[in-house]
Amino acid sequence: MSASNPEKDFSDLPLDDDHLREHRVSSEDVYTGKFLKLKNDIVRLPDGGQTYREYLIHPGAIAIMPILNDGRILLERQFRYPVDTAMIEIPAGKLEAGEDPLNCAKRELLEETGYTAQTWEFLGRIHPVISYSTEFIDIYLAKDLTAGERSLDEGEFLDVFAASLEQMHEWIASGKITDVKTIISVYHWARRLKQI
Repeated sequence: MSASNPEKDFSDLPLDDDHLREHRVSSEDVYTGKFLKLKNDIVRLPDGGQTYREYLIHPGAIAIMPILNDGRILLERQFRYPVDTAMIEIPAGKLEAGEDPLNCAKRELLEETGYTAQTWEFLGRIHPVISYSTEFIDIYLAKDLTAGERSLDEGEFLDVFAASLEQMHEWIASGKITDVKTIISVYHWARRLKQI
């Protein structure tokens, strides 16, 4: 398979991934925090060589694409310490041990925005940082919203507002929105509306 042949259809790719798989030789817990665990594994490569893999064990998360009755999308603006920026994003939260993802989505939407939804639909699962984390995010569409009182977690501070899909496309194109779960959710919603 040559990179110089962009028209190749790749129909001759192997049906399994055995020729790509890495096998753990040893594993070490480097750090265990309240939320994340850092691992350092030695792995055997497909060619027989060895290397290391440092990665985070993450409990998983959910994200919600909440659509108001007028078609606008309910958003949050929250300071994210690792990137030192207030980010525009859809509501989201991490899963508690053994928690059902849909129940987590309902809880997070209410806690963070004060809204509840009558209609819920699973949009898909993403793996936002596959090179160094086990994190997955299950994304849900929430419609037929009713406003209520929010109850933020202790130490949680965020603004809630709404924007049109067109505004969000502009903000993604200009770099005002860079959060991956939000960008993917906009893709899902636009595709659903046959806009892409």
